Amino acid sequence: MTPGISVPPGIPSGIVAALGLTQIIGYGTLYYSFSILAPGMATDLGLSVAQVFGVFSASLFVGGLSAAYIGRWMDRFGAAMVMTVGSILSALALLLCAWSPSIAVFATSIVLLEVASGMVQYQAAFAALVESRPKAASRSITYLTLIAGFASTIFWPIAAGLREHLSWREIYVAYAALNLLVCLPLHYWIMRSRRSEARVFAPEDREAVVGALPAEVRRRGMRLVSLAFALQGFTLSAMLTHMVPMLGTIGFGAAAVVIGSLFGPSQVLSRLINMAFGKNLSPPALATLSAALIVAAVVILGLSGTWLPGAAAFAICLGLGSGINSIAQGSLPLWLFGSLGYGAITGRMAATRLAAGATAPFIFSVLMERFGINVALLANALLGAVGMAAFVAVTASTRPLKEQVSRKDG
Repeated sequence: MTPGISVPPGIPSGIVAALGLTQIIGYGTLYYSFSILAPGMATDLGLSVAQVFGVFSASLFVGGLSAAYIGRWMDRFGAAMVMTVGSILSALALLLCAWSPSIAVFATSIVLLEVASGMVQYQAAFAALVESRPKAASRSITYLTLIAGFASTIFWPIAAGLREHLSWREIYVAYAALNLLVCLPLHYWIMRSRRSEARVFAPEDREAVVGALPAEVRRRGMRLVSLAFALQGFTLSAMLTHMVPMLGTIGFGAAAVVIGSLFGPSQVLSRLINMAFGKNLSPPALATLSAALIVAAVVILGLSGTWLPGAAAFAICLGLGSGINSIAQGSLPLWLFGSLGYGAITGRMAATRLAAGATAPFIFSVLMERFGINVALLANALLGAVGMAAFVAVTASTRPLKEQVSRKDG
């Protein structure tokens, strides 16, 4: 685990550490590197950069549609088994993309990459932790996101450095090897260890978690949470996909990678702060805070222009908001709806979030090309603000239960 951090007893530290490594590789190879490698892909395939991001957006949409099915598979077969199969699919899709002789094959491989992403990234990792120990899942999710927060910090510079010496095809071959030789064995080990781990943990720690939402408002709560995560997913997807190229266009040149590298440590910092001071914040309040930080980041970048401290503040605020958002994606559904059927519930939410986020890279690219970066940032901030309002409404939905508990205590 991360040095200097005391792990509470009962958290499956081995599983959390293994998942932390696979999440760094999964997000780094399947998501964060794409924006840096996209110009090379466009040149090689005879496409514009906007068209390449159009393919990426379409693949995110298909990946979003598959998320609900993947969630049901996790409830039926186990999240670790789904992640094991997903590692194989990730490697095969990366190899297919590296080989792709035509635009059609390239597009197909990118779609497969996004389906595989849903099988190996946070949605599946959170479900694996809930399956392992429902009562400790919220704490385990925080520790997992603390480790995985270094994915962008590690892989943006790696992709930029490799691009100077290798083609994007060769880089994807190396990424396939990472998924096959590192992630696959670890996911298989987690799958095999679940039975032995169950004998070690106390029975009460494996009891189901009961959701905080009253039955009569669960449907409304599901709609509000799905909407909020969808809009936040759109805002984050647009920013993360275009961060380094956008900062370069604004005028920061080679410093764009350095500025973007502040994002990862800020994610980690937000999780450390949450671990130390966020115990009294409910998951809905935590989600609202994450949305506010993301909106603030977009507004800061729009107002600061080429001012370097402003760009740094943008990357830091975005990292803080994204870090908390990752925790909320796992802990908020568990807190609201409980652990029974967690895979299917988070799968439906992920489907909405990914489908909305799928359009972000392409739409944001078009907005920047036609109307300029400031207009694109303003539109993104407005959508993020609506998402923040939806999280506030979710918090209000839990009040009937709180009032009921207060009456019983009285």
